[in-house]
Amino acid sequence: MPDLLRQSIYSRLAGCEDLNDAARLSTDPTFRLIGSPKRWDRSAALTSTLHWFETELLTCEENLVGLMAVNRDVIGRAETWDRSDRTVLDMDSSESPVHGQQEGSAYNGHFESVCYHPLFLFNGHGDCLAAKLRSGNVSSADDWEELLVPEIDRQQAEGQRVAFRADAAFARPAIYEALETRGVGYAIRIPANRHLELEIEDLLFRSPGRPSQKPLVRYKSFHYQADSWTTGRRVVAKVEHHVGELFPRVGFIVTNLQIPNRAFVRFYNKRGTAEQWIK
Repeated sequence: MPDLLRQSIYSRLAGCEDLNDAARLSTDPTFRLIGSPKRWDRSAALTSTLHWFETELLTCEENLVGLMAVNRDVIGRAETWDRSDRTVLDMDSSESPVHGQQEGSAYNGHFESVCYHPLFLFNGHGDCLAAKLRSGNVSSADDWEELLVPEIDRQQAEGQRVAFRADAAFARPAIYEALETRGVGYAIRIPANRHLELEIEDLLFRSPGRPSQKPLVRYKSFHYQADSWTTGRRVVAKVEHHVGELFPRVGFIVTNLQIPNRAFVRFYNKRGTAEQWIK
């Protein structure tokens, strides 16, 4: 079993995303060397064996849980070298296109493709702490609690201060309340609406005169309570005026962190690397 697992992992690292190349790789001298000493004088596993291993054996519930535990244990060893007392968690979803009638796949209107819609949780270093494969037609934030809450509890049990970042797909009152209950600082983008735009009306107009070649960036913080919220929360707005653009670029982020507006937006923007990590 370790030989088969190594062969599956190294095949992916070599750029083979599926098992179509297993027959060719099975006779590759390098793969025989890195797989196991037992394979040095004979071929590695063929497609049929790897297919059984990956689709029947690895997909058993206890093995999936075990693989997740192995992943978390490896990251945990690396975390012991990090002397910081704060952990930043980033959550995001992604598109995993499929070809043919794959079980659990579905059409996603946002991505305009038939796909899976997996959910990922990263730390601030870009390590994938947890992942969940989901049907293609689920909402981006579905099953957030299954991945996020156990990681928060684990980090806090180790004495870490936890902060959380996510895009507007995770702008849900249930998420705010869960984070606030656990004392977690968060920065979550929220969709614009008329009430939010009225709060920054004074920032939406560019000053008279010839515009500067550099973007004009302004920030504003205010208290806001949506109809679906049980309490008011701090919202930070960023307004950018760019040369040649008629309308400003506007973004709103809800938070319970009490740091200056500019520093807060800079902190939130670092979550953009989560998309790079997924890719």
